[in-house]
Amino acid sequence: MNFNGKVCVITGGANGIGRCIAEEFLLAGANVAIIDIDAYSGKKLVARYGTERILFMHGDIAQKEVIEVFSGEVLRRFGRVDYLINNACLSKKGLLSGCGFEDFDYVLRLGVAAPYYLTKLLNGSFATGASVVNIASTRAFMSQSDTESYTAAKGGISALTHAMAVSLAGRVRVNAISPGWIETGAYQSDAALSPEHSEPDQLQHPVHRVGVPQDIAKTVLFLCSDDAAFITGENITVDGGMTKRMIYHNDEGWSYQP
Repeated sequence: MNFNGKVCVITGGANGIGRCIAEEFLLAGANVAIIDIDAYSGKKLVARYGTERILFMHGDIAQKEVIEVFSGEVLRRFGRVDYLINNACLSKKGLLSGCGFEDFDYVLRLGVAAPYYLTKLLNGSFATGASVVNIASTRAFMSQSDTESYTAAKGGISALTHAMAVSLAGRVRVNAISPGWIETGAYQSDAALSPEHSEPDQLQHPVHRVGVPQDIAKTVLFLCSDDAAFITGENITVDGGMTKRMIYHNDEGWSYQP
């Protein structure tokens, strides 16, 4: 896909899925603005691709003032926004590990309030044909234990997606992607973090492999392209089919061992 001269804003773009999205847009000709708490990885990205097409800001978008500064820097540098990718989030776990009010509130600010506020601040500067893509998660629909903070944030941004799609109708398309198991090791500051996956790890996915960041990045680029011009308010699950597999104890070789 050709995104020459387009302006893409990505939160949490220095590592993992966010970094892969940033690199795919850069390879497709776009200018990219990134904010991340990892200054080291962000500066490495700038060194690799050059300052002409990348704006990197070190900061925590869970803080209102940081979002305001970042949005201002983006508009001063590029003047408009074609694509906003709300990617940044993390987990502070949940009930079983004692996640308290402050930690829970922090994750919701990072994963829900920040995407809303950044979209609000950029609203008047979206270009014709602009697109917002929110990175949700299959954990918005299914859970492991002790994941309440992250699950709540991903459920929130999933709902926020269709609300914003209606509010911005006719000007900006808004969609979400819910990744499943995505192995991000190759896109971390230490690329050696990438583990080997067992045969059961792979075969439990109907596509018979664990996901990679490109699976998400290419879906993002599709949703931002003119090929997706009739898609808005949607959440696309990209998980190799895992959430479609029905599992019962002692059925088809599966067993539950709590």
